[in-house]
Amino acid sequence: MKGSQATDTIYDVLGIGLGPFNLGLACLMAPVDGLTAVFLERKSAFSWHDGMMIPGTTLQNNFMADLVTLADPTSRFTYLNYCKQQGKIYRYYFRENFYLTRQEYNRYCQWAASQLDSVRYDREVTALAYDDADQCYVATVTDLRNQRQLQYRARRLVVGIGSVPSLPACVDQDYLSAHTGQYLRQKARLQKARRITVIGSGQSGAEIYYDLLHEMEQHDYELYWITRSSRFFQMETGKLALELITPDYAEYFYNLDEQQKHKTLQDQVSIFNGINTSLIEQIYDELDEKSPDSIRRTHLYTNMALTQCSRHGSDTELVFEHAQTGQRYRFMTDEVVFATGYCYRIPGFMQGIANRLRLNSEGRYQLAQDYAVDIRGDEVYIQNSGFDSHGLTNPDLGLNCFRNARIINAIMQQQVYAIDTATTFQAFTPQQNNQFAQLSEQ
Repeated sequence: MKGSQATDTIYDVLGIGLGPFNLGLACLMAPVDGLTAVFLERKSAFSWHDGMMIPGTTLQNNFMADLVTLADPTSRFTYLNYCKQQGKIYRYYFRENFYLTRQEYNRYCQWAASQLDSVRYDREVTALAYDDADQCYVATVTDLRNQRQLQYRARRLVVGIGSVPSLPACVDQDYLSAHTGQYLRQKARLQKARRITVIGSGQSGAEIYYDLLHEMEQHDYELYWITRSSRFFQMETGKLALELITPDYAEYFYNLDEQQKHKTLQDQVSIFNGINTSLIEQIYDELDEKSPDSIRRTHLYTNMALTQCSRHGSDTELVFEHAQTGQRYRFMTDEVVFATGYCYRIPGFMQGIANRLRLNSEGRYQLAQDYAVDIRGDEVYIQNSGFDSHGLTNPDLGLNCFRNARIINAIMQQQVYAIDTATTFQAFTPQQNNQFAQLSEQ
């Protein structure tokens, strides 16, 4: 380090990471009187899934799932105010499309971040400790512009560093290929291959397959799309199904036992891991319009679970097991794009305060209902790591505002933002005011 710098300022809140969840938190905290907060981000500017900014791809949530609207529609950080400030609110009005492209959502978030004075870029948190004398957390931080070591102090932490790419168990984490998160940065290299294989059939996998399919005529590659699922299924978007992504359902799911939560999530895969209908239609139409030569160069396979992956020079050998017949197959390809999702890992800098955290026997966070993970229950909050505990509401952008409202209310120990109730027409368990009488256990 080229030197160090400490500050005597003790913030109320230190936010680590600036993805959409912590950015939304920063926006909702901005007008709260008597609350001091600072948010640290290792990047030099806000960017979100920049490796997947494929032109034309859209969010799965409509524009109301912005950073603030569902908690405070009067906020100056709403998407509609962004449109007004950019002089394009009439264009958006005439467009009559509720679903933003990823590029537009990223531009909106960049605009919101630029309005905040609580954000510090080029700041990488390397360690955390607790100061018993001052009763605050101390973050050791590297200023990436000059490698100086800084310290930030705060009463509470909100960690929102995001998730990391998840690869199949048989794949080396250092495997030199592409995950969806790096797709655009690797695209030019991928398209020089003789054979490209996309593994995984969620929305991201479908977007990449369609992008490569659309440009097949300009290149000479074969294109394979392979999934362990029994079909390429569309996302379940019926309105009653979407009531499972609401504050009411979040409260219900949290109180289920662990075994039931796991079973329930398996049953809900078509809600959070399918492909939207319009993209399926685009893929099908594109296949139907392809020339006979192009059609012979692309193939889709289901029921194929990847069990082995190894590199041999410039080729990759994949071994699949058919989920229904049990037959095993060897397959050679030049390039692989893993559309296999993301997972949460506790960052190394949390080790310094591990004795203050609630962790289960597997070393994972035990989140309270308000997303606190510290032993006291009101000091350390975690964004987007509660899929097992909070269910499919955890990663959804539409519940961003709900979670952040819960966190702010917990920190301030008062209702700063109202938590919506009665958000569904359906009930997830019989209520006291109807005709169901709960029977005692036999």
